[in-house]
Amino acid sequence: MSQTARLSGLSHVNRVDDGSPLADLLDERRHLVALAHRMLGSADDAESAVDECYRRWYALSDRERERIPVPLTWLAAGVGPICRARRVLPHPEGSAGAARPTVPDVVVARPRAGEPKTLRQHAAAEPTTLRQHDAVVHAVRRALVAADVDLLLPLLAPDSAAFFDGGGKIRTLVAPDRGRDRVARGLLRLLDRGPHTTLAAHSVNGRTGLVVRHGRRVVAVLSLDVSGTEAVGVWVVVNPDKLRTWNAGRHP
Repeated sequence: MSQTARLSGLSHVNRVDDGSPLADLLDERRHLVALAHRMLGSADDAESAVDECYRRWYALSDRERERIPVPLTWLAAGVGPICRARRVLPHPEGSAGAARPTVPDVVVARPRAGEPKTLRQHAAAEPTTLRQHDAVVHAVRRALVAADVDLLLPLLAPDSAAFFDGGGKIRTLVAPDRGRDRVARGLLRLLDRGPHTTLAAHSVNGRTGLVVRHGRRVVAVLSLDVSGTEAVGVWVVVNPDKLRTWNAGRHP
């Protein structure tokens, strides 16, 4: 059975906030960088122009983003004017390239006090041993590799949440996914595996997590908060800046 068929049993499967497969998001950025590079002739300036384009994307309201049927078309149309403007702007003194606006880091939002049944409440209610944590993570990995929603759903708490960090450089979801169905749908959608993509268990911040590789390159790192036999929080980092150490030969 295909992943699409497995997901069909979830409610509102075609919502615009389902996100996009990670492979498509990486291809999207590569396409934009190549476009900017042709116009600017510099890899660094191209990356900076694309960062600025994504900054403008995130400056849109949720409703404005939802009205854009093909984000890549919008982004590609935005890169051109940014590059043309940078070609005519004088370079700042002492700089070899055009001015580069700082792109604010889109950090993973942690749950705050006052939210209904936070992850801290889960942890207090049912402490989890390392053995339990590892068992849940490995089971989640098997469900994601199989792209099997029936395996994944029982491993998620009913009020689980998934948080995404693209650093403003990969077009991830802005708001967290909340609730078992939406978390399952979002993870299966994001990790829809293409050729040369692998998902492996690996130590992440001192505990077992999951690492997604495309070829030999790490493209995502997932850490899970576990309570008892269920994952209550999933933290998905696809921010290329935060993945640099993973791609510097430090993580086999």
